[in-house]
Amino acid sequence: MVFTHLREDVRTALAKDPAATSAITVALLYSGLHAIWGYRVAHALWERGFTFSARALSQLVRFFTGVEIHPAATIGRRLFIDHGAGVVVGETADIGDDVLMYHGVTLGGDSMRREKRHPTLEDGVTVGADSTLVGSITVGENATVGASSVVVEDVPAATTVAGVPAEPVAGTGAERTSSAEDCAAE
Repeated sequence: MVFTHLREDVRTALAKDPAATSAITVALLYSGLHAIWGYRVAHALWERGFTFSARALSQLVRFFTGVEIHPAATIGRRLFIDHGAGVVVGETADIGDDVLMYHGVTLGGDSMRREKRHPTLEDGVTVGADSTLVGSITVGENATVGASSVVVEDVPAATTVAGVPAEPVAGTGAERTSSAEDCAAE
């Protein structure tokens, strides 16, 4: 089972990164992949009550990869972190399957209380480089967050958002639906 997931992660990197030249290169040299593998071990420790060991491992992984993923975060299958450096995933973040994140992404909290305070990324989400998503927001299935965007509100499924603060890009998701309704009303 473990080796199945390892192979799946390598295949995902090969599929999502046109610069990936071989499985061995990906397995040995991709820091985003190493961060995910380290997270999986730390998360297993966290789930078994070894919280100090889990945090220590996550900090060691951060030191070597530049990617900080809290061991209590929930991450689905086939997450790919391209280039990795500067990525931060907070404690109550939830990441679905087949998510693609680029360097510098922050899934940050907006509260000091022990509650859901980090974003949820549903299946198939893409988050562009240097984007910041803050709070208990949900980015819907197959949505895209443009590079350097700041997202503080929910993003509907299949919608592209960009900017500071992020807003829907014309012709996608919720924006497209609104435009169609406006045309129908005319």
